[in-house]
Order: sequence, then C-alpha cells, then structure tokens
Amino acid sequence: MLHALGLILLGLAAARWPDAGWRRPGLLMLCGTAVFSGTLYVLALSGMGWLGAVTPVGGVALIAAWIWAGWIALART
Repeated sequence: MLHALGLILLGLAAARWPDAGWRRPGLLMLCGTAVFSGTLYVLALSGMGWLGAVTPVGGVALIAAWIWAGWIALART
C-alpha cells in the first residue's frame, strides 16, 4: 500500500515539476510493483517454484525507486 501512495505522490510531483525527473522513478516503482506482486500471485496460484527467484528483482526495483525519488527530492532542496 505504501508503494501505491508513493506512485500517487510521484505522479503529482511529475505533474507539478515536469523537468525534475520524477517520471523515471515512478516507472521503476510501477515495474517493481508489477514484478514483485505479479510473481508472488502467480507463484501462489500456480505453484511454479522458479518464480521465487524472480521476485527479489521486483523488490530491488522498488528499493531503487524509493532511493532515486529521495535523491531527486534532496537535490531539489
């Protein structure tokens, strides 16, 4: 749920400051959420065990998106 709020905030920031570079961390967060949650859903519903190895890629993308957004926010101050 926090990533959904982060996506909303990144979307609002991108609309307010379009030249600041808020879109890329937002896209990374969106892709990270899709990969992380999507692989967990498919793993739970189908039992394909190899998807457990893909799930951390989405988690790393989410962490990187938060760090990137924080970097942009600190650079703007």
